[in-house]
Amino acid sequence: MRSVAIDIGNTGTKYGIFEEDVLVKQGYFEGQDTLPQELLSEAFDHAIVATVAQSAETIQQRLSVRGKFLELTPQTALPVSNLYKTPQTLGADRIAAVVGAHYFFPNRNCLVFDAGTCITHDFLDSVGNYHGGGIAPGLNMKFRALHTFTGRLPLVQRTDDEFPLTGQTTQESILSGVLAGSVAELNGLIRAYTENAADLVVILCGGDAGFFESKLKGRIFVIPELVLIGLHRILTHNV
Repeated sequence: MRSVAIDIGNTGTKYGIFEEDVLVKQGYFEGQDTLPQELLSEAFDHAIVATVAQSAETIQQRLSVRGKFLELTPQTALPVSNLYKTPQTLGADRIAAVVGAHYFFPNRNCLVFDAGTCITHDFLDSVGNYHGGGIAPGLNMKFRALHTFTGRLPLVQRTDDEFPLTGQTTQESILSGVLAGSVAELNGLIRAYTENAADLVVILCGGDAGFFESKLKGRIFVIPELVLIGLHRILTHNV
């Protein structure tokens, strides 16, 4: 079975092509209105689309899908139990990441961080109940907010190099506040969840996962393809 999972975000789109349960190819492109030739040039047995910006109908019209075409909605059947109080407002990428974590670590308490435009954290317990989590500004959003909503603070670019804990210039102080502050934020959440959930697995995905990977305490599993794999597991659950 050859299938495709498509994750349409606010600014770009990720896709993964699967042979049975194996992710054999993935890609990313800017925008939401076009599809790469790689997706248009072949027929898929099944497809799943998660979108935060538009209906999946336009994607369905352009893809060649022989079997099931599934748009991820709050009504879609999931391989985990969703205890979120407002499932209609839950981001598709968040629930897909949780399903991906459940696939990799069944019967474990999982804390999933997705460090992208926003930094989200989501908790799944060892019996497969998704409880929810939190949403905070991502690194680039914090840098932009400091510049946009103040009169004199400059727009500072994120660095992957070492940054000072104690800034001695305004630029260094912003780097410390955003970067060291965000690391402390995630470490604090890991500590808090660890106190309440035994045998906790911490999983990291998203565009800024590489920045956090070496800076968080304890053992961290970095799975960049977590959302795509979670989408595929949802598709498999519904075929």
